[in-house]
Amino acid sequence: MTNNPSPKQPNKPLHPLPKGLVELYGLLAVLFVLVPEWLAGNALAQLQDSNSEASLPATSAAWKRVPELMLASLSMLELRALARSRRLYGYQRQLRDHLTLRLLKQLRKQR
Repeated sequence: MTNNPSPKQPNKPLHPLPKGLVELYGLLAVLFVLVPEWLAGNALAQLQDSNSEASLPATSAAWKRVPELMLASLSMLELRALARSRRLYGYQRQLRDHLTLRLLKQLRKQR
């Protein structure tokens, strides 16, 4: 008796799918995935063209007046530029939340 942890099994050849079945799967993929995406894209394009008044309104005065809203609307690049102009050291390695908190503290002190 020999203890073989994994006895060798003969390699079984894989049976390829019939060509007709592969073509059917390809057709189903087109019907269920690509056609709905194409229809949705066209519908969105038509909605944007026909309704030009649907653009976002201009920011209100509160977005410029309230520091929390102002900082929330800034990108990370703009936040870092603001930190640089306010001479906050170590702002380059901080995440958005920490940098926003530091800037808020400084803006509140200034008022």
